[in-house]
Amino acid sequence: METQTASQKMANAQDFLPINGTDYIELYVGNAKQAAHFYKTAFGFQSLAYAGPETGVKDRASYVLVQDKIRLVLTTPMHSDHHIAEHIKKHGDGVKILALWVDDAYKSFEETTKRGAKPYMEPKTLTDEHGEVRLSGIYTYGETIHMFVERKNYNGPFMPGYEKWESNYNPSSVGLLYVDHCVGNVGWGRMNETVQWYEDVMGFANILTFDDKQITTEYSALMSKVMSNGNGYVKFPINEPAEGKKKSQIEEYLDFYEGEGVQHIAVATNDILSTVKELTARGIEFLDTPDTYYEDLLDRVGEIDEEVAALQKLKILVDRDEEGYLLQIFTKPIEDRPTLFFEIIQRKGAQSFGAGNFKALFESIEREQERRGNL
Repeated sequence: METQTASQKMANAQDFLPINGTDYIELYVGNAKQAAHFYKTAFGFQSLAYAGPETGVKDRASYVLVQDKIRLVLTTPMHSDHHIAEHIKKHGDGVKILALWVDDAYKSFEETTKRGAKPYMEPKTLTDEHGEVRLSGIYTYGETIHMFVERKNYNGPFMPGYEKWESNYNPSSVGLLYVDHCVGNVGWGRMNETVQWYEDVMGFANILTFDDKQITTEYSALMSKVMSNGNGYVKFPINEPAEGKKKSQIEEYLDFYEGEGVQHIAVATNDILSTVKELTARGIEFLDTPDTYYEDLLDRVGEIDEEVAALQKLKILVDRDEEGYLLQIFTKPIEDRPTLFFEIIQRKGAQSFGAGNFKALFESIEREQERRGNL
């Protein structure tokens, strides 16, 4: 019988790969300058750093955005025969690199590759007048990369090769604080293999498991396992499609992304009501939740600090576990392909991922799938 909480299971993770958190998330996009404007305007990110022809980087342009502890890097190739252009042609705009902040990038590479990781970037040191950043990288699911970033001896804006990006256009923050988790979608029969990889190669622990009986609607189902490092600073839920009457959201993602990849980025806030109000005012579209969801909300989740009417107006979901409760809401896909989206989450003790909301969430996604003709 399951008795351990998610927090207790984190202690089962091995300690050979200390991770301090998410360093940055890099997206390959068709037009980084325009994408940067979107993330500033709609999500409240600020300009941080830039690399491109003006800084000596001739083959691509990268814009680095920041909001509290979240760093996004948006990268576009300069020519059609570049490998980044091939990635965008196949997958569309999406996440390429999940960079992890580590104490020792060289040792992280050594420890993971000797446990079976496929190398992406051999360890190297970048230097400029602000100090040095040490990097290395490995492949995870699909073409996604984990970059190990060691920056304890660096005090520049981002890393060597980038210059500070000054801008007169700086919309205010919407209250996003840090990356809570990033969810990956893998193909049929690939979840357990990927989970094993995170356990063996990264030393992560499986802290939560959801099967196709828990995550199911009338039409579709999926399975999910949540992987976490020991301190809980980095969590990677892994989703796999399951048999259903119609096509699941995971199958739709795999079809349109044309492979495995990052499905969504969950970002934390301390005030989800104000964050979602502001995001909505700036044009971000969220999945809808029927009013019937809120009729017996307090019976399902118990006492909460927020007014149900306020949550209902914004369509925010609530769930509770042994350690507290959480509030969450999901955007619609943020590009034309129905692939990458964002989750806004506020935790009030809960360490889980909203299992009680799965049915309502997936029915909402199915309504969008049906409109696209992909259900």
